[in-house]
Amino acid sequence: MCLILFAYNYHPDYRLILAANRDEFYQRPTRPMQYWPDQPLLLAGQDLEQGGTWLGLTRSGRFSALTNHRNGLRQPQGVSSRGKLPLQFLLSEMSSQAFIDDVNADQFDGFNQLIDDGQQLGYLSNRADALLPVPEGIHGISNALFDTPWPKLTAAKAALKNCIDSGQLTADALIQLMRNPTTYSDEQLPDTGINIELERMLSASFIHSEKYGTRATTAILISHNGNAEIIEQNYDAQGATESNRFSFHIER
Repeated sequence: MCLILFAYNYHPDYRLILAANRDEFYQRPTRPMQYWPDQPLLLAGQDLEQGGTWLGLTRSGRFSALTNHRNGLRQPQGVSSRGKLPLQFLLSEMSSQAFIDDVNADQFDGFNQLIDDGQQLGYLSNRADALLPVPEGIHGISNALFDTPWPKLTAAKAALKNCIDSGQLTADALIQLMRNPTTYSDEQLPDTGINIELERMLSASFIHSEKYGTRATTAILISHNGNAEIIEQNYDAQGATESNRFSFHIER
């Protein structure tokens, strides 16, 4: 994932409203979101190169999502795939706090992770202190730390707030909200140690280039009474491909 927006206990009907874009090379093999054959309670996409996931949830109400923390000036040091982090949490029975206390974050390159045990939503990073519980309200994570005001994140959070406050909230509306291709002027861009051409391309919420771009957009609505609605829209270099919808009642 490279962009996650969410509203936590902000809406009278929904505990969690979330929209996320996963950006990746088009050639990297991926299995779209589905219930895993060997883990029938787990709903997630799968990175077929390393076996992990970038976002998933379970029928018992556990949820996790991940973004990379971008720093082109720092040499990669992780020995484990970051996609193992959401999977490790989702397949466990640990509370959010227990997971934060237990995980060996130093074995991974820079990451941001949302973790939700159904009772508390937390934030974990190996580039900042953990945050548990996450404050109620509208928040976001890109490839910097929690709520870092990069231009695309600031604009996307405002768009999410407008979508909710205007009464136009649906899972389909969240998918459309994440398709913003706007890039920003050089003076607005962060300096993450990569070349300026790449920085410009990555400044968009929805990314498209010859070899790299937004591969999937996921929208999740979890109501206070435990109903979950999920849409995943997939993309390749030519545009939108398959779209999958799921709904279930959380059984804690």
